[in-house]
Amino acid sequence: MRAFQIIFNPTSAAELSRMPKELQLEILGQFRGLPQEVLKRDMGRFGKLERRGRILHRFRLGDYRIYFERHELGVVVHRILSRNSLKDFLFRSSLPIGEDEALQENPKFWELIEAARSAAP
Repeated sequence: MRAFQIIFNPTSAAELSRMPKELQLEILGQFRGLPQEVLKRDMGRFGKLERRGRILHRFRLGDYRIYFERHELGVVVHRILSRNSLKDFLFRSSLPIGEDEALQENPKFWELIEAARSAAP
């Protein structure tokens, strides 16, 4: 069996490194069960955002939202965002629907994700 990898792109790694050490350890600790969850076909535990055939999943951890996608090696973490930053984002967008639906339909969110992807070396 191949090793499961959790890959943090440069943007998500920087976001994680700016957090207090205790919070970093809590977030990383929550990833322990992730391989078994992601390897299952049904990932109903996670939020799902789709756009043009691309699927991102959202993992809630307290006041943070971790956006990742499946990868042949495991998962790639694109962003780790504070719930408050998302609430502000949704408020500014004035969208009266759920968090995942609002983000899924908003091109600015996908630009945020793409900016993290293009920051990779």
